[in-house]
Amino acid sequence: MRIFALFILALSAFSCSQPKAELKTGVWRGVLAIQGQELPFNFRIVKDSSGGFDAYLKNAGEELLLDEITFVNDSVNITLHVFDAQLRAALKGNSLDGFFTLNYNPAVKIFFSAAHGKEYRFQATDTIQEVTNFSGKYQVVFANETDTTQSVGIVDQKGNYATGSFLTTTGDCRYLEGGVFNDTLFLSTFDGNHAYLFKAVKKDSLVTGDYWAGQSYHQSWTGVKNENASLPNAESLTYLKPGYKTLSFSFPDLNGKNVSLKDERFKNKVVILQLSGTWCPNCMDETKYLSPWYDNNKNRGVEVLGLAFERKPDFTYASDRVKKMKAKWNVKYDFVIAGINDKTKAAEVLPELNKVVAFPTTIFIGKDGNVKHIHTGFEGPGTGIYHERWKQRFNEIVNELLSEDVTVKK
Repeated sequence: MRIFALFILALSAFSCSQPKAELKTGVWRGVLAIQGQELPFNFRIVKDSSGGFDAYLKNAGEELLLDEITFVNDSVNITLHVFDAQLRAALKGNSLDGFFTLNYNPAVKIFFSAAHGKEYRFQATDTIQEVTNFSGKYQVVFANETDTTQSVGIVDQKGNYATGSFLTTTGDCRYLEGGVFNDTLFLSTFDGNHAYLFKAVKKDSLVTGDYWAGQSYHQSWTGVKNENASLPNAESLTYLKPGYKTLSFSFPDLNGKNVSLKDERFKNKVVILQLSGTWCPNCMDETKYLSPWYDNNKNRGVEVLGLAFERKPDFTYASDRVKKMKAKWNVKYDFVIAGINDKTKAAEVLPELNKVVAFPTTIFIGKDGNVKHIHTGFEGPGTGIYHERWKQRFNEIVNELLSEDVTVKK
């Protein structure tokens, strides 16, 4: 027994003597290995007020704060803000080697590495000759054996440096960043959930290339330069089935109490329903807009209600994810747990709708309790002018509904 106790004491002393990882502050260049490709992204490490560390994921004009960084000996674990995902890596001086993982899906395990002090994203491998100009808007088609997706592509190029995004009927690719080397465009993003890589070449006004997402998804794409490139009207895709005027549901809030549009607090008010999920980067962008908007407009007779469709059917898991998101962004409007992140299942629990095309989907309800407008997808801040147009349209609809002379909600 005494020998065993001495062994445990020695083992404890050995473990405690292991040096704690010292994460270097400053810029880092990360790489995700996906489908035989290298997907680069950038981040920076800073000291926080408590002596620990924060990280900022950088994509073009955006930096996303990652304020949950923990250590076990020479390993570092970076929680990817509201997403149920992590970067886990061994720290070896100026480098990190490990994996990007999704806690709710053990099958996702993507090799991750990073090097300190490297500010570039993509780097030329050959001598740079004349640089092709990709700037402009493009009418784009993404395609593989099973899917064809219409899109609008936006590229803003200054010298070798390029940023942009792609819009589809279900949302956008957020902030893409990269460069042009000779005749080839490279763009990538990693925001904690999206892991997208685009490559393309251009001949005259035609762009052809490849798109990789995550561990397995790949499409080829073509784009024709067109400053009037467009998509179907986002307010025409999801609508009420004939014979319906409103939605009838009863979902539990984060404390388990059922919420319905018939509740007293919604009477004679404009109600905005946000079909979303904490796993969804476009939903993250919409929530970041709606949170301060609600604070500034709730006294005008407006309510916002989030309908969360999460990765697991377990109520505790789903409500905990939403509670974390609300706390992180100080979201004061309420959420209910509506189901799982499946568009077919979402349409089943909202049977008055013809279908649910995308998360997010935003439903505007007038003071009379009837559905007035439904907007599919979201044009986020990474899309520039398209985001400004979305905000303008959003406020036009709300102002229009608030001006309606309705005194009794049916």
